[in-house]
Amino acid sequence: MSVVGQGDHALRPGGDTVATLTPLRRQPVQQRSAKRVERMLEACAELVGELGYDGVTTTLIAERAGVAVGSLYQFFPDKRAVVQALTQRNLDRFMTEIARRLDAQAPAHWFDGADLVFDIYVQMYREVPGFSRIRFGDVVDLRLIDGERDNNTVIADGMATLLAERFGVPFDEIRMPVAVANEIADSILNLAFRRALFPEEQVIAEAKAVVREYLSGRTTGTGVAAAAG
Repeated sequence: MSVVGQGDHALRPGGDTVATLTPLRRQPVQQRSAKRVERMLEACAELVGELGYDGVTTTLIAERAGVAVGSLYQFFPDKRAVVQALTQRNLDRFMTEIARRLDAQAPAHWFDGADLVFDIYVQMYREVPGFSRIRFGDVVDLRLIDGERDNNTVIADGMATLLAERFGVPFDEIRMPVAVANEIADSILNLAFRRALFPEEQVIAEAKAVVREYLSGRTTGTGVAAAAG
């Protein structure tokens, strides 16, 4: 796997790929260099978790990774690029885990996979260093992953492409419902994690119920119901 994961080529609508913004100045060729870049990403994740994005500097990242600042600049032009690579790696992890659990659980219909997507996201939010602070990059730039599409669209298109391939449904039929469900989930999980007004587990359960209700109302069989009116 590339040190920046799926971010090298983000899924385009319909399954095509397109080169995304490349955070690395150059790809590490030797294994030693690749491990050094991985240490930089791990250090960045830890520091973002501790200090937030604004509190992190390239000097701090280099110190935590045990490398010279000059070594960091060989691969990354600035802090933003390091966080971009970290975000792309997190997205790769997210999509890979969705695919793995879909294969393991084999839900009957594409929309039955909504709960497992929630579970993966919540687990990453709680366990992956730095993820709770930057998630998929909106705190840095709404188009951090792909210069042409906002981060939520990249994620939703990736999920829709994955589901279309797994369940043999037309991408164009599920793209909008997946995008809407993603926005609903993002908003409600924001209530769970960032506002702390209600117990997290209750809000997460509510988010799952709302998304399930929305998708069940938009789907018939394996396809998508026509809009009313």
